[in-house]
Amino acid sequence: MSASTEEEGAKVTRGHVLIIVQNLPVPLDRRVWLECQALTAAGFDVSVICPKGPNDPAYQELSGVHIYKYAPPPQAKGALGYLLEFVYCWLRTAKLTWKVWRRAPFHVIQACNPPDTYWALARLWRARGVKFVFDHHDLNPEVFRSRFGEPKGLAARVQLAGLYWLERKTFHTADRVISTNQSYQRIAWERGDVPPEHTTVVRSGPDTSVMKPGEPKPELRNGREHLVAWLGIMGPQDGVDGVLEIARKVVHEHGREDVQFALLGFGDCLEDLKKQCTELGLDDYVTFTGRVGPPEIADYLSTASLGLSADPLSPLNDVSTMNKTMEYMAYALPVVAYRLTETVVSAGDCAVYLEPGDTDGFAKAVIDLLDDPTRRKDLGTAGRTRAEEVLDWRPQAQAYVGVYESVFGLEPSLSVV
Repeated sequence: MSASTEEEGAKVTRGHVLIIVQNLPVPLDRRVWLECQALTAAGFDVSVICPKGPNDPAYQELSGVHIYKYAPPPQAKGALGYLLEFVYCWLRTAKLTWKVWRRAPFHVIQACNPPDTYWALARLWRARGVKFVFDHHDLNPEVFRSRFGEPKGLAARVQLAGLYWLERKTFHTADRVISTNQSYQRIAWERGDVPPEHTTVVRSGPDTSVMKPGEPKPELRNGREHLVAWLGIMGPQDGVDGVLEIARKVVHEHGREDVQFALLGFGDCLEDLKKQCTELGLDDYVTFTGRVGPPEIADYLSTASLGLSADPLSPLNDVSTMNKTMEYMAYALPVVAYRLTETVVSAGDCAVYLEPGDTDGFAKAVIDLLDDPTRRKDLGTAGRTRAEEVLDWRPQAQAYVGVYESVFGLEPSLSVV
């Protein structure tokens, strides 16, 4: 038997895992891609179903992972639009599960929310002995409350009740729950009635062997001395409008024409943010990159003087782990952040914290840090050390693969990354 045949056989004997993602394509979803790599390194066969990104093929095999993609739905607007989007994606995903099964029967479905709808698909496949692992990425009831406030009318209360119902169904269907932090794990225990032994925390830690400072690209500063970076998805709950307000204070109120801001990412609010930027007179000082991959992220974060974690306080943000914070630290960037529960858990003593909503204080903290290169270096070095020693993906990968070894009743693998 050849080496490649032996490796393929090892994957089959350890099991076939199907991962379902709706809100991002893979490998753009960095957490899911790290999970895929951890599973394949541990000898599992891995397939993924997700929406297409621009110019993506309907199928590709990438680093041993079989990726099946469907055309994404039109951008949703309003409750009916989101309902249609969920139904469309669910049906397209359900159809592709049969295509995956024909290539090789899978033993576990892992669903990554949002939305909390794939428990129903998992129940259909349960008849064939397929188990269900829930990778808990978002708190959909908290997303609703953060976007729209506490419901007052009947329609809003019904929508929120529906989200809680879907969440309970997801928790109750899951054989195992993977939580991105301890706050989410507590919700699985208390709101989802999941037995503690069926939950595992797997943080979205950066792979510090890949995410590390590189050569800066001075042209990204647009001729200015400093580059300040923000990275993430631009949704209504993400507070990117607040980042622009901080930029306005830095540039126009404090007269700092030596600072360029780079906003890396995309999302529902991107076009509105560009309009706001123009209205604030910041077009010359703000770069919107749109969708970016690892090479572009590495260039910007290796060039920046500091990173912003200006997520506003909300029911969702306070208990959610912000990947951007850990990724800044991996690139040895000092961080300025609002003091949110899980942001402090991630950054520890390696960030400058402001009370949520204090845009004046935030802008002043940015300027003070830009003018203090020694403190910037100290914070950046401490952040890089924390990323390597506390937050790195390697121990998270071991915990993640351990979930599947438990599900399959297997001995621990010697290699996961």
